[in-house]
Amino acid sequence: MITATARRRSGHTHDVEVSGHKLVVDEPIEEGGSNLGPSPTRLLAASLASCTAMTVEMYADRKEWELAELEVSAEFEPGPRGECDHFTVTMRLPPGLSEDQMERIRIIAGKCPVHRTLASEAEIEIEDRIEVLG
Repeated sequence: MITATARRRSGHTHDVEVSGHKLVVDEPIEEGGSNLGPSPTRLLAASLASCTAMTVEMYADRKEWELAELEVSAEFEPGPRGECDHFTVTMRLPPGLSEDQMERIRIIAGKCPVHRTLASEAEIEIEDRIEVLG
């Protein structure tokens, strides 16, 4: 189980801790934030890009394929309320890969854990717990 905890700093700015790592999450100025860190949806796109890259790199390492120049970007476009959001993942692969290797990489890219989670109907349970903080 992975636990991420967000603690409000001020306004929309939150300090987030996950597995001993700390980061700042905020909203852009035009959304009422201070832009001190990426927004949650920007982190979602970053999670998809980095997970895709790592999944492809692990597969390529097992196959002993050289992917030193791999670059993955993920664009996120929220859909209107009640409609589907849209992600576009772009991989920039190094030269010299065969068509078969590139096709296999495309298939493996779709198997990263973040991709699978976003593509599924994940179950989210919200628990109300009132605790005195401080």
